[in-house]
Amino acid sequence: MYNLAFESEESFQPAILKSPQCDESYMGEIPTTRIFNKQICYEYYVNTDRGRVLVAVHGDRQKPAIVTYHDLGLNYLSFENFFNNEDMEDILKHFCVYHMNAPGQEDGASRLPNNYTYPSLDELARQISFVQACFGFRRFIGLGVGVGANILARFAIKYPTKVEALALVNCTSTKSGWLNWASFKMAVRMIRRRGMCESAVDFLLWHHFGRVLQDNNPKSLSQYRNKFQNIQHPTNVASFIEVFGKRTDLHISRENGSMQVPVLNITGAFSPYAEDTVTFNSRLELCTSAWMKISDASMVLEEEAGKVAMAFRLFLQGEGYVSTTPNKKSPSSYILVNGERRACRLSPTIRITENPISEVVAC
Repeated sequence: MYNLAFESEESFQPAILKSPQCDESYMGEIPTTRIFNKQICYEYYVNTDRGRVLVAVHGDRQKPAIVTYHDLGLNYLSFENFFNNEDMEDILKHFCVYHMNAPGQEDGASRLPNNYTYPSLDELARQISFVQACFGFRRFIGLGVGVGANILARFAIKYPTKVEALALVNCTSTKSGWLNWASFKMAVRMIRRRGMCESAVDFLLWHHFGRVLQDNNPKSLSQYRNKFQNIQHPTNVASFIEVFGKRTDLHISRENGSMQVPVLNITGAFSPYAEDTVTFNSRLELCTSAWMKISDASMVLEEEAGKVAMAFRLFLQGEGYVSTTPNKKSPSSYILVNGERRACRLSPTIRITENPISEVVAC
């Protein structure tokens, strides 16, 4: 059941913690460690009103927060390739990253009980409030992919003063259509009956790479096929798929100003959700949003990490974060912004078609 004390933004005030450990009322157990992005990452279990969730933390917790949220069939480790990109190195010096994991999706997770009712997308979004209370950061920059993007958007709509900005990949803003709902329902039924069979793996590959699989990066395709085939508890993933298939409309529009935080809206040309991002973009504020479509890619954080990292840098720069020039030894070219020379890679594959970030138009 919902804790009614969290139903409004004003009623929730996260605890500010003075020690490096979380409040015992939120913390599930002593954290474990893992090497992530070439540094130690601490994995905590945080208690929420809908069970405990794993949060992986790396970086100095005195610095501004970035919260990530993953997509279907994956967990926070899916961000490692992106954060390992050289364009992200200078950015990460300025932040502490908190990686959210949906219940039962982390590596080594136990099988969810048969009588467990998986949280809805709104309830998953509410769990972020408990993570904020646990670690003591009041505001954050969100980075989400697919389902994770939808969850972060829901949180920002409900609690706009707790979010600085959002960078969302393949974000949907409408409810499932009948065909989409039916395909998700069939996939869930199949996984629960047969586990990660070939058809179930193909469904997840479609979700991430789209239908033109043969034109996508074969190395990534092979890697993720193997990953999905070896999912330890398929029923856990089925539950996560089910709640996304039952997603509700975000109920936002430009007219009512529902989304009050800046949004960088990203997609790949091959993504099955490219059109959904167009719809999402049409419902965002003109002056605080940008839509970016990357050609010849679908899973953009995996296939085009450098391009996304550059756009993310410029987005953060526009919000007053990070240095104006990336720490590169030999940038390929420069653009002039207010008389200042800044590094820029000339790439015809980056297209920002509406509400452009002013400093990336020439890229």
